[in-house]
Amino acid sequence: MILPRVHLWTGNFTRYFIARAVSVFGDAMLVVASALAVGRVYGATGVGLVLAAWTVPFLCCILFGGVFADRVGARPLMLGADLVRVVAQGILAVAFFAGTPGLWLLLVCSAVSGCAAAMFQPGVNGIVPLVAEDRHRANAVIKVAGSVAQLLGPATAGVVFGLAGAGPVYAVDAATFAVSAVCLAGLRLGRVSAGDSSPLRDLVEGWRGFRERTWIWSVILVWVVYGITLFGPLVPLGAVLISGRLGPLAYGWTESALGVGTVVGGLAALRVRPARPLVAGAVAMFGYGLLPLAIALHAGLPALLGAAAVNGAAWAFWSVMWQTSVQTHVPPGMLNRITSYEVFGSDGSLPLGQALAGPVAGLVGAERVLGTSAAVSALGCVTLLIIPAVRHLRAAAES
Repeated sequence: MILPRVHLWTGNFTRYFIARAVSVFGDAMLVVASALAVGRVYGATGVGLVLAAWTVPFLCCILFGGVFADRVGARPLMLGADLVRVVAQGILAVAFFAGTPGLWLLLVCSAVSGCAAAMFQPGVNGIVPLVAEDRHRANAVIKVAGSVAQLLGPATAGVVFGLAGAGPVYAVDAATFAVSAVCLAGLRLGRVSAGDSSPLRDLVEGWRGFRERTWIWSVILVWVVYGITLFGPLVPLGAVLISGRLGPLAYGWTESALGVGTVVGGLAALRVRPARPLVAGAVAMFGYGLLPLAIALHAGLPALLGAAAVNGAAWAFWSVMWQTSVQTHVPPGMLNRITSYEVFGSDGSLPLGQALAGPVAGLVGAERVLGTSAAVSALGCVTLLIIPAVRHLRAAAES
């Protein structure tokens, strides 16, 4: 499918691109910062509580984030969310510089950051059509940059923590959100009218728009199953099996290979414009299940790295096809709300899958759980390909 080439790197898109790349970098640092800094003081239990304190408010607030983004515009909401996270992470940086922060402070700041992220996330999809005419290229370029940021973020957090401790890690993390806020503040976008309806009515209308689009909720149902059986178990069980059999360094190499794969997948999506994007994305996603399968079969390190690279490439390619489809087929006035339902459905089952992974693995074995994950991954792709609404969705002309 060949479309007229348009200029991508406008001032608005460049600022948004920097905001997203830096924000993803900060998010990637945050996970490692929590694991290292909190783990040293309060152990694994403290890390789990802090991460849960972020996740629960995020899921509780994400739907209202979509409503408010459609009412007042994505940019001011995202800007406000970044400023809140600057304050929350800045407080923790000062607390770690001063000594050992109480667990209560870590939990409060984590919860505040989770709420802010819920206000930020719906606009990630909704703002792209406002800053880029070629949404496909924009999503692909942002995905590549995000993949690089996710590679560098954890490494940066680990190095800074090892050299200077927790305070500087949180300070750098706060600075990334400040840079994102400055870039978002520089965007020049039109005003958004809130209309006369109430937020609750907007929420109901968003649900109606989500429910009416079979191709969206069908994908999200598959993703709910994936969250429990595939995405949830993969990280905790994969880390244990790979580290236990090949050593911690092998797990680090596997994560690096996955990151390289996401860059390759994003670059592939930049070059390819299929007429039926979700079909192409679903076909690519068959490669995702190779990683849990390789881990379950105790594959050697070269095969494991290859499977991880394919896994990352499949995920990145699907992500671009999906985001572009949503942005081009959903009316702008409802895009943020529908995105919030999408994120809620996609992420809502993930904690359950993570929580069940250990107990179920203890009963039947981690290898069997991941072998089942690989089978479910393939069945999910087949399911997507046989659903008419997904199979027949064509690439929309971008205006």
